[in-house]
Formats: sequence, C-alpha cells, structure tokens
Amino acid sequence: MTKRPLRILVIKLGAFGDFFLAQTAFAAIRRHHAGDRLTLLTLPSLAPLARMSGLFDEVLEDPRDRSLSAYLAIRRTLRAHRFDRVYDLQAQTRTDLYHRLLFPGPWPEWSGTARGASHPDCYDGRRKVPVRERYVRQLAPFGIVPDECPDLSWLDADISGFGLPERFALLVPGSSAGRPDKRWPVRRYAEVAAALAGRGVTPAIIGTGSERDLAAAIAEMCPQAVDLIDRTGAPQLGGLARRAWGAVGNDTGPTHLIASVGCPTVVVFSDASNPIHSTGPRALIHHRPDFADMDSAGVIEALERARGEAA
Repeated sequence: MTKRPLRILVIKLGAFGDFFLAQTAFAAIRRHHAGDRLTLLTLPSLAPLARMSGLFDEVLEDPRDRSLSAYLAIRRTLRAHRFDRVYDLQAQTRTDLYHRLLFPGPWPEWSGTARGASHPDCYDGRRKVPVRERYVRQLAPFGIVPDECPDLSWLDADISGFGLPERFALLVPGSSAGRPDKRWPVRRYAEVAAALAGRGVTPAIIGTGSERDLAAAIAEMCPQAVDLIDRTGAPQLGGLARRAWGAVGNDTGPTHLIASVGCPTVVVFSDASNPIHSTGPRALIHHRPDFADMDSAGVIEALERARGEAA
C-alpha cells in the first residue's frame, strides 16, 4: 500500500525581517518533507514572498484580526486541512491559542510552546537564544537541521532601472516607526556615505516613504548619494543586495534581507535591541551599548572586515 503524503503546517506570522531569519528553517523543513504537502500560515503582506520562494505547496493568510469571527475562521481552516503535524515557529500567545482552538480534537503533532503540544519547545531564556539556534533546538527532535545561512537564490530582480554605477553600497538608516531607538544617528550615516563616495562607491539609501527626511539629511552632506526611498520591493532589494559592494543598516527587516542574500553587511546595534538575531554568510554585527559611542570610522572598518579587506 502506498503511504499517503503527510499534511504539514508551518506557522510564521512575524515581521518582514523575521520572515527572512526563518528561511533556513523553512528550507530544512521542506527537505525533510520532500514528498509531503507543506503549507505555510503567514501574514498577507508576506504571502507573496512565501509563494515566490517555491518552498510551500500552499500559503494561507492570517490577517491577525482579534475578533471572535477571525478566531473561528482560523479554527475552521485548521480543522478542514486535517494537518498531521504543525511546526509553530512563531510560538507566541496567539499561535498557542491556535492549538487550543482545535478542541475537542483530534490534534496533530504540534511543535511549539502551546500547552499540551506533543513536542513542547519551552525552556528558560528561549527568546534570548539566537534565532537560528532556537530553530535548531525546536526541529532537532524530528531530525531536521537548518543550514547555517539561507538560500535566497529565488529572490532577485532587474535593477538596471535604478541607474546605479557598478560600485554602490546600500544604507538602511531607518527602522520601524515604533522603534526609533534602533536607529544609529542619521549624521553618522551621512559620514559613512561621504566616506564611501570618497572611495568611489556610490551610497544608495533604502527605506520607506516615511523615511524621506533621513535620505534628505544624508544627501545634504553627501550629494553623490542616490535616493531609493520607497522604490524597492523585496525582489528589487534582493537584486540590489546581490550586486552591492556592501551595506550598512540598523536592526530592521531590509537589513536582514540584504545580509541574508549574502551582501557584505554591517548591522549596527545598541542595547536597544538584541544583537543575536541576524544572519548571513558575510554579515558582521557591530555593537556598542550606546549609539553615542559608535563612530563612522569604526563602521567603515567593520565593513572592510565584512568584505574581507582587513584583518
């Protein structure tokens, strides 16, 4: 008798950067379940990227509405799909609730922090563990081993329309609006831009429309800088990162995407955020407890090390 393919669900609702930090886990689960049907439950904003990756047979969208009707809709979806196993990579209060929504059962195998999970992933300091190590621990009972770095070969786009020279570097001076404390001062980014321009490397500024003032401040000090604010979706950003000389950015989603693609990247951190959640084959974390103690010369030197140009 032919064994039917298993129905597997992966849950990852996190923000833009978290989606790329989870890529190694996604790929490892896909390899392990090569002959099974793999479904992802994620945010509507991330669903197009998940489909583009080719890792999933189906992508379900969770709008994260907190209404009773929304929770009942999630319950109907989970029960209708009759999943055999769930990997809850989000593992937070909301997705713990999804496990309870399956009452009165039957329950699939469940890997996560939900009470009653068949494969509980609860331990002291879980949220302080580097993100890849967290996934390694969670997936180990199934014999699933995430790679060191993600394969984002699927994320690319034609960048010729930006008119950039051969040597350009990406600057990500912004962050989510609710976390301005993650931002290294814009004047420091302007100093980095001027230093890059002095080396014949054109700075290109990445960000959303709400960060135009940051780009303007950098361009005022460094007229050679190219403003790409609000012009780069994820595929375009992947294409830029694949060809960039280097990148410097705050602890924010676009920076983590750039680093994950393999661009030599310096991610600047203060104690405002945890400098363990970053990944990429040529990413270098540059941390000072207070951004006031981080100068542009040190960041340029770190970028040289990320590029392999200095000891």
